[in-house]
Amino acid sequence: MPANTPPSEQRFWDRAIALARLGSGAVSPNPVVGAVLARQGEMIGEGWHKRRGDLHAERVALADAYKRGSDTHGATAYVTLEPCAHTGRQPPCTEALIDAGIGEVVIGCDDPTAKTSGIGPERLAAAGVKVRWAGSGVAAECRDLVQDFRKRALTGKPLVTLKMAMSLDGRVATRTGDARWISGPQSRELVHRWRAESDGVAVGSGTFRADDPRLTARPGETGDSRSDRPEVSDDAADRPGPQDVHQPVRVIFDSAPSVTPDAALFGDIDIAPVVIVTGLDADPAKLAVLESAGATTVIATGPDPAARFSDGLRKLGEREVSSLLLEGGPTLAGTALAAGEIDRIEFFIAAVIIGGGRGAIEGPGPDLMADATRVPGVLVTRVGQDVLMSGKIKVW
Repeated sequence: MPANTPPSEQRFWDRAIALARLGSGAVSPNPVVGAVLARQGEMIGEGWHKRRGDLHAERVALADAYKRGSDTHGATAYVTLEPCAHTGRQPPCTEALIDAGIGEVVIGCDDPTAKTSGIGPERLAAAGVKVRWAGSGVAAECRDLVQDFRKRALTGKPLVTLKMAMSLDGRVATRTGDARWISGPQSRELVHRWRAESDGVAVGSGTFRADDPRLTARPGETGDSRSDRPEVSDDAADRPGPQDVHQPVRVIFDSAPSVTPDAALFGDIDIAPVVIVTGLDADPAKLAVLESAGATTVIATGPDPAARFSDGLRKLGEREVSSLLLEGGPTLAGTALAAGEIDRIEFFIAAVIIGGGRGAIEGPGPDLMADATRVPGVLVTRVGQDVLMSGKIKVW
């Protein structure tokens, strides 16, 4: 793989990557993909995969080029992900590129699925199209775009991002369990955006009982319970509501289960599905009540909580959940950490000292510091009055 991207190509890659991101929250379980067509140093077409089932990025870019009246023969295609060579909901992109007379295809990231891996580049090369791979920097960016797709393709489980909001002394609630609000409104708004880009959002039974959360994506709101739903005023009448944005599957890890149909999340189950991940000992009568209220129940098995969590992830993956935003609480976070299933972290640190209460992550943890989970390359940013620490534990 080339070490560097030629400066003359960087702007095409920047555009292709930006286009790919526009598909976040709309294309899963497919990957986000962006494509740019260039000829003699000028862009002649662009596109991205907009929705699941719609045209793939390469075909959208070709259609854009034709609309502009551009000549695609001998052009170069910059594609963030290896072009497909099979027929699914759409015909193969390699066929479209070949038919358009594309002279060169530069690929940002490989596709690890058996139906695609390596086949597209081989077919392009056999048709006389020059194929090469992007430089390492661009390749890393393109690979980062599809971490959820890659993890599910390689493991069958969704990419797990642990999101926490804590005080300066590492607490997530007071001794009475009060947690509203540690983080500021800007941080909570960002979380709503993350929900809209995720396939699923999950909490544990303790957090669910304490907060009765809705867990929907609601841009423009900063609360998350029935008691603090804002009144709709005239100036908010046009504000996007939960029905106007992509809604994640709402997942409750609840071994009992203790969830009941009068919970807040059942109030809008018509726009955002509910999945209860429970255990073998769950009361069938309780499960039947939840299912009659519209929820899906999933039985996770294993000898301990960590193993059951991993099995629950596997079964969510079978339901095409490729990304999961884990929002708490401390017990579930500790279980996910013990299972080795946390891929990314998003930790909000608020400028408040609680001086007691619950810690951010519970569980036995390691005996030695050498065995603690390290998060390399943490990115630190300000979000309002909060500090956000973002990091990647695993790269797929």
